[in-house]
Amino acid sequence: MSKNKEIVVGYVKKGFEPVKQEFLRNFESRDEVGAACSIYYKGEKVVDLWGGSKDKDSPWQEDTMALIFSASKGLASMVFAKLHSMSLLDYDEKISTYWPEFSAFNKQDITIRQLLSHQAGLVISTEKLPIDKLNDFDFVQQVISQIKPSWKPGDYHGYQAGTIGFFMGEIVRRVDVKHRSLGQFFKEEIANPLQLESYIGLPDTINDTRVAQTIMIHPLKAVINLHKMPKPMRKALVNPFSLFMKSTSIVKGYNPNKRETWKVEQPSGNAITTARSLAYAYSVFANNGKELNLSKSTLKHLNLPPEQVKKPTKDQVIFLDTRYGLGFMKPDPTFTFSPNPNAFGFLGATGSFAFADENEQIGYAYLTRKMGYYGINDPREASIRLQMYQCIERLKNSESK
Repeated sequence: MSKNKEIVVGYVKKGFEPVKQEFLRNFESRDEVGAACSIYYKGEKVVDLWGGSKDKDSPWQEDTMALIFSASKGLASMVFAKLHSMSLLDYDEKISTYWPEFSAFNKQDITIRQLLSHQAGLVISTEKLPIDKLNDFDFVQQVISQIKPSWKPGDYHGYQAGTIGFFMGEIVRRVDVKHRSLGQFFKEEIANPLQLESYIGLPDTINDTRVAQTIMIHPLKAVINLHKMPKPMRKALVNPFSLFMKSTSIVKGYNPNKRETWKVEQPSGNAITTARSLAYAYSVFANNGKELNLSKSTLKHLNLPPEQVKKPTKDQVIFLDTRYGLGFMKPDPTFTFSPNPNAFGFLGATGSFAFADENEQIGYAYLTRKMGYYGINDPREASIRLQMYQCIERLKNSESK
C-alpha cells in the first residue's frame, strides 16, 4: 500500500467506494496535498474522508478545518435564508428600507434580490478596509455605503467578489431584532442548532493548529499554468486594474494563514469549517430544512431557476456565463456542477466547493488547502463530484430492479 493510501482515512458507505478511489487518486496523480470531502445523501452521511497534511509537519486530522475563501458566501447566504424564514427580511424589498444610509449615490432602489444575485454592481470601493477594522461594523458600513454601482443595477450581473459580504453583514445587523453581526447570527441560529464546526470569525477557543495552512499559488507557476483556466476568466485575473482584482483587494492585510484574518468577520471570504459540517449544512437545505425551521416559501425561493437580468450578457466581472440565485452560484454552461439546474452552492479560490441538490437530496463539500490553477472545475473536486453522482445513479438503478 502506498504512503498516500495509508494516510487517507475516514468512512465510506457501501455503494460509494468509487468516491474514495477518486479521493486517493487526487493524492497520487492530481498533486493534492491536504483535503477532506464529505457527502450526505437523503440526510445520511455516506462519505467522510480526509487525507494528506494540514501543514508542513502534521497530517490532516478528522477535526481539521480549512479557510474556504469565497465558498464562505454560501454560509452567509444561509443566514439570509434563515432571516427570510423568520419573516425578518423580504428578498424583494429595497435595501434602503432596512438601511437608509445605503441610499447614497442613487442606490435607494436596489433590492436584496439584486444584491444577492450580483446585479447591484457594487463591485469596488475607493477606500480600503484594514483587516483589524473589520469588526468595527460602524466603520465598515460607513465605507461601503459610499460605494457606487459600476452599472445600472438590474441591467447586468457581475461577481461582487470581495464586497458583497460586507453589504450582507450590515443588512443582517439592521434586520435582526438583536442586531447581531452576520457571524454571530450564523453561530447562534445555524451553527449551534446543527452542531456545526463552522465559523465566520474564528473564536479564540479554537486553537490555531486546528486550521489547515493554505498553500497559495506561486506567481511564476500561475503564469505557466494560466492555460488551465477558462480563457474569459484569465482576462480578469491578469489585469491588476480589472473589476475582479479591485474587488478582491478591498481588504488591506488579508492573509489566509494568519489569526488576524481568521478572527474577524469577512463573509465574502474568511469562513473556516470542516468538510463534514459544510456538507451537513447543505444537506439540511436539501432536505426540507426542518432542523432550522426553514419555511417552504424560503426553500422554494432557493430552488428556483437562476435570476434573470434585463440585458443577459456575460458576467461583467469575470466574463463567464455565470448564474446566481439569492446569494448562491447556480450551475452554468462552464461550471455545470449538477444535473439539477436549480442546485445551489459556492466555490472557493483554493478549489473548495460545496452545494445542495434538492432533487437528489445531496449535501456535498470538498475542502483543499492547496490553491489550484483552474479557477473552476478543478479536477480534484470535479472528479469526486462526478463519482458521487455516478454512485447515486447506480444505487437508484439497483433499487428499481
